[in-house]
Amino acid sequence: MKDVRVRFAPSPTGYLHIGGLRTALYNYLFARRYGGKLILRIEDTDRTRLVDDAEDDILQCLVWAGISFDEGPGLGGEFGPYRQSERSHIYQDYASRLVETGHAYYAFDTAEEIDEMRKRHASTENQKYDASTRMEMCNSLVLGEDEVAERISSGEPYVIRLHVHPGHVVTFSDLIRGTVSFDSGTIDDQVLVKSDRLPTYHLANIVDDHLMGVTHVIRGEEWLPSTPKHILLYRALGWNPPQMAHLPLIMSPTGGKLSKRNAEKMGIPVTVKQYREEGYEPDALLNFLALLGWNPGDERELLDLGELVQAFSLERVGQSGVQFDLNKLKWYNEHYLRQRSAEDVARDVEKLLEAAGIISNRAYVVAIIELMRERISFPSDILESRYFFRDPVAIDEASARKRWKEDSAELVEEYANRIEQLESFDHDTLENVLREIAEERDIGAGRIIHPVRLAVSGVSFGPGLFDLLHILGRETVVRRLRSSARILG
Repeated sequence: MKDVRVRFAPSPTGYLHIGGLRTALYNYLFARRYGGKLILRIEDTDRTRLVDDAEDDILQCLVWAGISFDEGPGLGGEFGPYRQSERSHIYQDYASRLVETGHAYYAFDTAEEIDEMRKRHASTENQKYDASTRMEMCNSLVLGEDEVAERISSGEPYVIRLHVHPGHVVTFSDLIRGTVSFDSGTIDDQVLVKSDRLPTYHLANIVDDHLMGVTHVIRGEEWLPSTPKHILLYRALGWNPPQMAHLPLIMSPTGGKLSKRNAEKMGIPVTVKQYREEGYEPDALLNFLALLGWNPGDERELLDLGELVQAFSLERVGQSGVQFDLNKLKWYNEHYLRQRSAEDVARDVEKLLEAAGIISNRAYVVAIIELMRERISFPSDILESRYFFRDPVAIDEASARKRWKEDSAELVEEYANRIEQLESFDHDTLENVLREIAEERDIGAGRIIHPVRLAVSGVSFGPGLFDLLHILGRETVVRRLRSSARILG
């Protein structure tokens, strides 16, 4: 496959959606797999819905995820500019050409007239703007050239619409879905240029894809109904369309598209920014998203970005929607978090500690991470074990009722006295002393282990007790043991 050129073209009307990142990833994998070029294009023609910091969010999230581009804003390229708001003059030329050739027309409908049309067609399944039923004095299909020119020069608002002729079938080949056909009678006379003279997505998208030499359009299934309009535009302009590939929908765990509303109800983040803030590893997110609709053809589940590039092909992308499994993503995150060095993870943890007003030192944080590595899913989980940084302010009541016996205070106090005198405060020595006391008292070691854990941490679970005591240090352990013995005794 030669001279592959693909693009990711987000609209900055909101923060980068998790589905958008999957689309960017598939385009990236396809481009890198075949030695092609990946273009970033910002489609910002919908000025009324722009979110001020959305473009910055999109760019930052793509960098964070490790998706690199060959052309785009800030990168340059021979087909720029790469923001559609900077290309308005280009679209006007092609819109005029479509009108001149009869493939588009001026429409002067007011908002009230459009509303009335919708009401008249309210009982029909296809409530589209149909030029065949709009032969009123509202468009250039029935107005003379002079009258059209006069109405435009007088400042009367108008739009330019695609002229779709009913009675034929629009067919195209999709690399994922095979042959797809639409009856032209179901296709709307889409607005191509709005009354503010800016193009809609449909016109700008087609013009830019052609002028930028895009060979493959890889995008979400939600754009499939728009594709016949795009095919008609390509034909009207005398261009060959790129090859199309529409990716399966990302579904919620309970079915239906993973929309913001139903995702929030289930506690599933929908923007990439949320995943960043919650501490997900970018490699984990990419690995998870890659397999959300595609498979490598074998049993592998763990693939880094380089391995994904080597294995990727559109032939292995499925047609059916794929359910989003947050637990599976968490599993991926645990794996990739454990691949990082404790020193590296410590830098993330230190930022969280600083934000929480907790002062610690690097060596201590690294030791905690080494101890907790197999027990955490995110760096922030370290902060959940507050006993590493502060004396417990309370002891879990249910655990105390179960584990704290009549002699627990005496046993804990004795253990504190003995370990205070130790020359070596290491795992083995701490364990040996505790078992010596148990043997002397003719009791099981657990009779001491559980109260000691409660005394130093306030909870009945956590890492190995003697490793925990070693990390906390002699002074902290002795202080907490005596304090708990006094309070609970």
